[in-house]
Amino acid sequence: MGLIAGSAALMSCQQKTQANEERPNILFILSDDHTSQAWGIYGGILQDYVKNDNIRRLASEGCVLDNCLCTNSISVPSRASIMTGAYSHVNGVYTLDDAIDPAEDNIAKQMQAGGYQTALFGKWHLKRKPTGFDHFEVFHDQGEYWNPLFKSEANWVDDTEGKQGVEEKGFSTDIVTEKVIQWIKQRDKTRPFMMCCHFKATHEPWDFPDRMKHLYDDVVFPMPENMMEFDQTKSGRTFPGQQLENMGWRWETASKDPDSWWCRYPELPFSTQGMDRDSARIKIYQKMIRDYLRCGATIDDNIGKLLKMLDEEGLAQNTIVIYVSDQGYFLGEHGFFDKRMMYEEPLHMPFVIRYPKEIKAGTRNKDIILNIDFAATLADYAGVNSPALSQGRSFRENLKGNTPEDWRKSMYYRYWTHHSIRPAHFGIRNDRYKLMFLYGDPLTMTGSEKQPTTPSWEFYDLQRDPHENHNAYNDPAYADIIQEMKQELLRLREEYKDTDADSERMQEILKEQLQ
Repeated sequence: MGLIAGSAALMSCQQKTQANEERPNILFILSDDHTSQAWGIYGGILQDYVKNDNIRRLASEGCVLDNCLCTNSISVPSRASIMTGAYSHVNGVYTLDDAIDPAEDNIAKQMQAGGYQTALFGKWHLKRKPTGFDHFEVFHDQGEYWNPLFKSEANWVDDTEGKQGVEEKGFSTDIVTEKVIQWIKQRDKTRPFMMCCHFKATHEPWDFPDRMKHLYDDVVFPMPENMMEFDQTKSGRTFPGQQLENMGWRWETASKDPDSWWCRYPELPFSTQGMDRDSARIKIYQKMIRDYLRCGATIDDNIGKLLKMLDEEGLAQNTIVIYVSDQGYFLGEHGFFDKRMMYEEPLHMPFVIRYPKEIKAGTRNKDIILNIDFAATLADYAGVNSPALSQGRSFRENLKGNTPEDWRKSMYYRYWTHHSIRPAHFGIRNDRYKLMFLYGDPLTMTGSEKQPTTPSWEFYDLQRDPHENHNAYNDPAYADIIQEMKQELLRLREEYKDTDADSERMQEILKEQLQ
């Protein structure tokens, strides 16, 4: 009997191992602000300057999403939507100052419940303790590029309770990659895994290791055709935006006293004193792009290390590899830097996925995919449930070229934080048109200015005006289209349950503007 029982147990273990091997591993690589203009696989003026050997490799071996869009283009809310599959008004993370509730369901918890081993290394940024992970080592808050502090289960303190952690010497992108590699090599090989590899890069201050220091010596980068847009007069844009001059001011301020600033910028001092307006803006842009691309090159370098490890471990065929940024970023377009606004540059989330068993190599997909869809898609591949609050859909079939007939034709966006230069707003976008309503009110949002701005509308024909140089809201030729989009906007707000029903102030604004 003992021999029979032992044989049965061995067979059961072997069957379990075989079943788990059939389910894919997941390597989810997330960066911060690594915008599509700087990936080199989406075209653009910088495509010939980007160091992207490994991003191109993933693209050639997998599928690139051309219309992966963010529902709230700022780091903390976007990351919360990725984890929960829900819009900000559903998961409760509206602004940079908000935190995710550890008790909330998320994709990592569902993976755990389904038998996956889960781990997270790098930038978490959701302030409270990560849940759903067997192991995690994350930065305090934004993290540092050099010698970052890591927090784990053993020494956890919420970000709001002070800066604590164990310092590790080196450059953060390299350190995170090494931690990921070591964990995967030492994993339980009888069970599939979901590994979240989260880089700080390419978030400001765009630092880089010494090996990238001379990557762009003496290079003069091409500039966006609308970079010298100094005001709203010609475009009809209804908000000032965060202009490059503010970046120059940050560098100059930090140059005087580096210890007084919130971050350490590379290669200071910097100054535009005595320069004319155009020359000063160009100088700021050239430094920003040089720093940014060197920072991005380090991501690509480390993606190469991760792919090499998967090859050497024999994991490449059965591992889904995703590389995505939490949102896009302005790189001088309209004279701006930063993100937040529903313009094309911040709205797009560059995204590439490789899964040799199922996804045809070298393909591209143009469907409108949202960050709320990520959790449902990973759950679909893993054979587990989506998080409880999930509002997204799996795009697994889309990646195989089988887009469902009822797939969304338009998307809903909302940025909740209000500042006069970047008013709170919501809007919709389809394959050609975009309509934005800048309601300009802080409501009750954390981190907002108290003073509201005058509500305004912006409308763009992305086919005729792909760089959003002309606000066509008052063009009579688009009146019928705009009216149709307003109705679609109301429909999507109802569908996603973002109706502001509890806000008396917002109901006043909506009554005046939409009825």
